[in-house]
Amino acid sequence: MQSNVRSVDVPLLLQNLRSGTAPLHIALEKRLPFFSPLLSHSHYLRLIKAYYGFYQPLEQRLLQSDAVPADFGLDQRLKAPTLRRDLLALGLDDAAIDALPQCPSLPGTPSVQACLGVLYVLEGATLGGQILRREIAARLQLDADNGAAFLDIYGAATGRRWREFTDYLGAWPLEADARQEAVNAAQDTFSSFEHWLDRSEVLL
Repeated sequence: MQSNVRSVDVPLLLQNLRSGTAPLHIALEKRLPFFSPLLSHSHYLRLIKAYYGFYQPLEQRLLQSDAVPADFGLDQRLKAPTLRRDLLALGLDDAAIDALPQCPSLPGTPSVQACLGVLYVLEGATLGGQILRREIAARLQLDADNGAAFLDIYGAATGRRWREFTDYLGAWPLEADARQEAVNAAQDTFSSFEHWLDRSEVLL
């Protein structure tokens, strides 16, 4: 990922994204079962299946979109391959994973700013994963080797990779309308994800 060719007011873009998605983020976080006393291995497996059913088609959409900038390095930030490895570690085989239902209603990626809004949500989720990783390790004895690699996908590089991503966001000279399109895409991503997890019956 390179960010040396453009210049923009980074705090303004990030402020728009954060303020525009905060209510949706908080609402979804309250419904995730990671800290529920009822969380079991079977519930965790259903949760990872549902995550895969969202990330896999959405990342494929991003890969197939001409709007993702070539210098972004999307291949190095895909989450679905790690989710697939977790599912294999949790006992599924490739055929079972390929047969899992996938989210039919995904956010659109028609423009650079829309793609950046979607990626803001996907990348931001890696920050919360650090807290979830410790909880799942203590509660279910799962770690990166036996089914919880997704929760620590960037490991010790999590903070650095997030800063690289926000620097990249800030390198795009987005005007107000374009920034709003990025916010709309981020909101759509949160809403689509929550609706999919609800449909998958894994939320509180």
